Amino acid sequence: MFKAISSDNPFISIAYYFFRKIVGPLVRIVFVSKVSGLDNIPKSGAALLAFNHQSFFDFICFSAVAPRNVHFLAAEKFFESMMWRPIMIFTGQIRVERNSSDKSFVHLSVKKHLQKNTLVGIFPEGTRSPHVDKMLKVFNGTARYALEHKVPIIPVGIKGTYEIMSKHDLRPKLKKIVKINIGRPLHFHEYHGNHEDKKICTHVIEQVVKEIEILSGK
Repeated sequence: MFKAISSDNPFISIAYYFFRKIVGPLVRIVFVSKVSGLDNIPKSGAALLAFNHQSFFDFICFSAVAPRNVHFLAAEKFFESMMWRPIMIFTGQIRVERNSSDKSFVHLSVKKHLQKNTLVGIFPEGTRSPHVDKMLKVFNGTARYALEHKVPIIPVGIKGTYEIMSKHDLRPKLKKIVKINIGRPLHFHEYHGNHEDKKICTHVIEQVVKEIEILSGK
């Protein structure tokens, strides 16, 4: 089973350096038309980034503009794909076995990443939305991690990736239409430690989703 390399492994820095210098500029030139709110990403320290999810290109486009390495929760199929597997492993993405009831590996990986003051990216919907104008029902995991590990959640809205390659498309289209809007960090100090309380987690994720919907125009 292929998982991920630790975020402090030197291979991670090398892989991300390569991405930033070679792949990143190409992605920005071809697909990304506008980015706002980059200053809302802290220069150091741990944080969770929560996104709307409508395309494989959400991860690619955001990584191309992000000022820091981001370690995303990614489905197991990416680690089993010949094309995606090297990218997933050598950029330290976090494997999620979606059909497994045991998520202990995911929880431990997120904990380790946040303890190392890194950025963790999560798609609360869990999968790509088949709709261009609305988000799917979200899960509470993002809120649970934020409250347990006492870190802020940064909402991010992405527009245009659905038109480039939706869930229904087999190939991407070359369109420079992606807009990325990064919101201000949301702090939930008053709820820290209450990660086992489902009502509180639901309340927190609802606040996050409201911001994502505004930022993404959903």
